[in-house]
Amino acid sequence: MWFFIPTLVVTLLVCSPTVSRTLSLKGNFVQGGLVIGQTEPGTQITLRKRSIRVGSKGTFIFGFSHDDKESYEIVAVFNDGRRMRRRLAVKQRKYTVQRIDGLPRKMVTPAESDFARIRREAVRIHTARSIFTSHNNFSKGLILPVEGRISGVYGSRRVLNGLPRRPHLGIDIAAPSGTKVNASADGAVTLAEKDLYFTGGTVIVDHGHGLSTVYSHLQSLFVEVGDRVSQGRTIGLVGSTGRSTGPHLDWRVNWFQTRLDPMLLVNSNLNN
Repeated sequence: MWFFIPTLVVTLLVCSPTVSRTLSLKGNFVQGGLVIGQTEPGTQITLRKRSIRVGSKGTFIFGFSHDDKESYEIVAVFNDGRRMRRRLAVKQRKYTVQRIDGLPRKMVTPAESDFARIRREAVRIHTARSIFTSHNNFSKGLILPVEGRISGVYGSRRVLNGLPRRPHLGIDIAAPSGTKVNASADGAVTLAEKDLYFTGGTVIVDHGHGLSTVYSHLQSLFVEVGDRVSQGRTIGLVGSTGRSTGPHLDWRVNWFQTRLDPMLLVNSNLNN
């Protein structure tokens, strides 16, 4: 039994006569959702007191985390000095609880001697998810990277070997070892590691404006950092490396360090 919110596309237009059509927002205004904005190049956008980078063609994006609050204020300062403020309502979600037993004890509660390695790897992952490019390779939506049974969903609260742990902020897709894993969208590889402590064989692909996809527990990797990949290209094979109880792909989508719900972006044409 898993919980899923269908993709909901909403378009928000600024309706003031003086700023009509100078700012538009569309996407999923829900926890885990992605929003794409369009405005005049050079406009300054602020959300949650955080500056959002606007591309040379006026495109910008932002996302909501799994536990974001019910509303936020977005502020736009246009080139002529005009300022606009709007409240954005964020739909709240309820998440399931998923219990997983049979994990090696060190994968649930790492030994003190493993902490230094875990911290080093966390920094490398954080760095790979911090890249900004002006590409919009996400605009035609994402495809599922592998066919299989959905065995874990976004936001589910994990209980590992009876111990409460952080929510799962990706999608688990169960498939036989050796099944091809394909890139969800065009992009550039920013991380390709064969043996990370928690995620084993791991690839991260940047799609522009801070949006990236993550492919974990891979048995084999077919790409290296710096490679450019097209949507549908095979980048690795399903495995059971890292913290895993069986062959599957842990697939994630991030806006910088904010974890999004991948299923809200599958087959969603973000140009319309």
